[in-house]
Amino acid sequence: MGNWDSFKDVYNEALNCKKCPLHSGRKNVVFGTGSEKADIMFIGEAPGYNEDIQGEPFVGAAGKLLNKLLNSVELKREQVYIANIIKCRPPKNRDPLTEEIDICKDYLYAQIDFINPQVICTLGNFATKLILKKNVGITSVRGKLFKVGGRLVLPIYHPAAALYTPSYLPSLEKDFITMKKVIEKEIKIHIEDEMESKEQLGLF
Repeated sequence: MGNWDSFKDVYNEALNCKKCPLHSGRKNVVFGTGSEKADIMFIGEAPGYNEDIQGEPFVGAAGKLLNKLLNSVELKREQVYIANIIKCRPPKNRDPLTEEIDICKDYLYAQIDFINPQVICTLGNFATKLILKKNVGITSVRGKLFKVGGRLVLPIYHPAAALYTPSYLPSLEKDFITMKKVIEKEIKIHIEDEMESKEQLGLF
C-alpha cells in the first residue's frame, strides 16, 4: 500500500498513474467525489463512458438512480463519498481484470482510511468480493451487515443492475432505508460476520 500523508497525495498519484495498461485508453482518471468527511461511502466497480468523459463516478443513468435513492432517504451526493475500485475505464466497459484490481485497490483502501466512513456500501459483486475478502455473490449477501477492520459494510445491488432488472429496485430502496437507520442508530445492528484483523486481511 502507498505511503501517503494526505488525501490529496493519494489523488495526485492516482491522477498520474500508469501502473496498468488502462491508463493508455482513458480520457480522465475517475478518482471519486463527495465529502472527505462522509459517514457513508459507496464503492462501485469501474468508470463507464460518461464517467471517463466527465472524470466523476456515477454520472450516467445509474448515477441518476443513485441520486434518486439518496434523495429518498433525505441525503445528497455532497454528503456521501462515491468511488470505484478501478479509477480508469476498462475498454468497452468490460469487467475489471484481477490484475487491474490488484494494482488499483491501494488507492481505494487509502480513500477509505482517510475518509473513515461509518458505513461502506459495496455496489455489486466486484466491490463486495474485494471489501469482504470473500468469493460471494451479491444476491446472497445484499442487505446484510458485515464488519471489516472495525467498519460496517452493507453490500447492495449496483444501481445499474436495477436499471437492467427492475425487480431489484424494491430491494435497493429497502437497503437505503437500512443504511440511513444504521447511520442514525435507529436499529439494532445484527452483524453477519466480523473480520477485525487488518494484518490478516490486508485491508484499509
